[in-house]
Amino acid sequence: MKKGDLGADAHALPTVDRTRALGMVFPPANDHYTGMQLDFFGRVAEAAQGYDYDILLTTGRERGDPPFQRLLAGGRVDGIILMEIKLVDSRVDHLTELGFPFVTIGRPGIEDAWWVDLDWVALGRNCVRHLADMGHTTIAFVNRSEQFFRTGYESAHRALDGFNKGIEELGLTGRAYFCGDDTAAGEACIEQILRDNPATTAVATLSEASVAGLYRGLTRAGRVVPRDFSVVGLTAVPSVTTAVTPPLTAAEQPVDEIGRIAVELLMERLKSPGAPPRSVLLRPLITIRSSTSLCRSVSDAAF
Repeated sequence: MKKGDLGADAHALPTVDRTRALGMVFPPANDHYTGMQLDFFGRVAEAAQGYDYDILLTTGRERGDPPFQRLLAGGRVDGIILMEIKLVDSRVDHLTELGFPFVTIGRPGIEDAWWVDLDWVALGRNCVRHLADMGHTTIAFVNRSEQFFRTGYESAHRALDGFNKGIEELGLTGRAYFCGDDTAAGEACIEQILRDNPATTAVATLSEASVAGLYRGLTRAGRVVPRDFSVVGLTAVPSVTTAVTPPLTAAEQPVDEIGRIAVELLMERLKSPGAPPRSVLLRPLITIRSSTSLCRSVSDAAF
């Protein structure tokens, strides 16, 4: 279901027995919050302030995790925004059983849920198509960490699905890799990619936090971006796209829009507890910058 008008009177919420606080359950990537995660928290907090609500941030990957249970036990919040959603998510199941108002940033694996998410399948496929249009035929996909994937996080699975569909549809050669959320992991990942198949000329990456490491590894391997090797991000915030040289071609991560919609959906749910579930699927377009170009064999043949 695409975004509709959430109502001009969405701010007119009842005030009886309300805490004026929303919970945000947001486990950090590995053992720390990434810059993108902190951006999300800031945007959600700003959107909530527009409704005179505060945000209480906590962690919790599973329903039994103490931070998640404390949030529910104390009557501290009126509703919850869940982040880092898994295809099978015990937190989603638990809140559904309780009838507690919540919205997910990420598409859960159940019907009748309130959520906002990016179309990761389309993003993965579009990155492959963009690189194929440049003449690249051997492309690697840099996913999040193996632990992140094995745990079942929906973005990692759906993005990989989109990449694989794009590779299959166009008859290309593709291979996927796991990568941690830091520079060192990115550098090690690109080294492995080039070791496995030196004919690889491009990568599509879901791992924003490792982009600088991908660039560094390519430099160490003597590959110049984009002359010798193209890099495209499925999504990235401006602080990532401009932190590397050349700037990263990627779809803009619509952090402001996602945060705003998540809060609007939760406000609607609080105002109308019996309303049917609503969901919003966003499809940001790739912004072409300077990290992708014609595959060298194609450009050489043109002259």
